[in-house]
Amino acid sequence: MEKGNEFRTTVICVDGYEKKSFSGRFYNPYCEGESFESLTQMLLKMDDMFNEMRLPQSFTAVRAFGTSNSERAKDVPGVTTQEGKLATFAVRILFRQNASWQGSVTWLEGSREESFRSVLELIFLMDSALSGR
Repeated sequence: MEKGNEFRTTVICVDGYEKKSFSGRFYNPYCEGESFESLTQMLLKMDDMFNEMRLPQSFTAVRAFGTSNSERAKDVPGVTTQEGKLATFAVRILFRQNASWQGSVTWLEGSREESFRSVLELIFLMDSALSGR
């Protein structure tokens, strides 16, 4: 596995789901955990984390040679096994292109994995698991 790839996967624990809005926590080896009260807050916090790590690097980011953030983050404790009260997703972000995210999401309780090409598609996939479609 390429060094730094473990930081591409974030575990999202959904604890609440009301009127198509969910709340919960997310975990990544880079951070010990972040809570969120809305989908918007989750996405913004995750994007801030990716920007801090510079992994995956945004397509529009200015690049430069230097120390990789994954090198600096390697001492951060790994993600422990976490579960959401309603659902748990492992989101693997491969790229951040065209002002969006691309990757795969695994619904752990449903044992299903799907690829997504945008954050909107990721939201639809997570919502479909939560609403029982």
